[in-house]
Amino acid sequence: MTTKRGFTTTILHADRLGKPEHGSLHKPIHTSVTYGHEDVQDLVDIFQNKKKGYAYSRQGNPTVTALEHKVTNMEKGLSSIAFSTGMAAISATVMALIKHGDHIVASSFLFGNSRSIFQTYIDLGLDITFVDATDVENVRNEVRANTKMVFVETIANPATQVADLQGIGELCTQKGIIYVVDNTMTSPYLFNPIDVKASLVINSLTKYIGGHGDALGGCVTDTGLFNWSNYPNIFETFKKQVKPETLGLTQIRKKGLRDAGGTLSPEAAHTIAVGAETLALRLERACNNALALAQYFESHPMIKNVFYPGIKSHKQHERAGKLFKKFGGLMSIELDESIDCLAFLNKLKLVVKSSNLGDTRTLAIPVAQTIFFELGADKRAEMGIPETMIRLSVGIEDLEDLMADFKEALG
Repeated sequence: MTTKRGFTTTILHADRLGKPEHGSLHKPIHTSVTYGHEDVQDLVDIFQNKKKGYAYSRQGNPTVTALEHKVTNMEKGLSSIAFSTGMAAISATVMALIKHGDHIVASSFLFGNSRSIFQTYIDLGLDITFVDATDVENVRNEVRANTKMVFVETIANPATQVADLQGIGELCTQKGIIYVVDNTMTSPYLFNPIDVKASLVINSLTKYIGGHGDALGGCVTDTGLFNWSNYPNIFETFKKQVKPETLGLTQIRKKGLRDAGGTLSPEAAHTIAVGAETLALRLERACNNALALAQYFESHPMIKNVFYPGIKSHKQHERAGKLFKKFGGLMSIELDESIDCLAFLNKLKLVVKSSNLGDTRTLAIPVAQTIFFELGADKRAEMGIPETMIRLSVGIEDLEDLMADFKEALG
């Protein structure tokens, strides 16, 4: 009988229970690029997907595999593939599974770089429609006979819209469409997309899972819910080599990771795996800090709007409360037009003026002038991003110190 353990216990002891070399508590860092075999048949079988093993580190490394197992456990999935960044994971997934003539429905509130790569795919000939994913009917209205994928995020960055995750999952299940959910803003601690029937889950490991702003990484996890046997874009070669349930990730690993080369380094994999051990502890503190700050900002006369699912005025507050364990550490505020947002940020002494999310430190960035600048004013307005918006990634500092910093800057 297998003992069911808690979230943190499972992550904390994952490497040790896998019996790594020499009794190490963490999987050691394997830096070898290539792997030798006493029997060449073993090498042949690895290339032909007949057995597991390592041939060349661009598509597989023992240290990276240990991290993949850890993320799979967190997401309650079937298997995972790690990448050099979250964007590499997204790019590889689309590139491996979508062909010319296919159609994708995507949230119109996607993170700026995700929106940018989707626009690049449009320029290359893919058919992609952006919709307001907070209502499943908007997705349903755009589904066509050639729709192969729906791509959404749990909580949008930076305006925190919460997609109709449950409704879209039911729709995709009915239609046999790949349902991809980017779980980065919630992380596997706050939410598991398998619970809303997601086919694939994307995580930027750089953010909350790694958690310390010291390593880039990304991951795609197969939940095991999608029937890859019926998916027309799977290569016949793979159908003859692997089990039906592994076809999707096999194709992503071969066509998205091996061919495109977005490989996660073993050093980064080790750093992320160690950082992941405190995911729950860090998020509990960050979420509590974020909620307290959001409530303070909501009552401040110089803050025009607060974008945070944890406050009752948020349009998807009730939905977020049902879906997520807590409301996350991502928040944005819209300053009164009388305040120069750059000057305001410069008054902050504790909060770091920086990009990135999910760090232990609180980070702040002016949105329109930086991460969404390339989209232009019209696209920003369409995505609900005002020109005086500041995005905050709330960290784990003592709340009193964060409050004091914002009060002084607003004063």
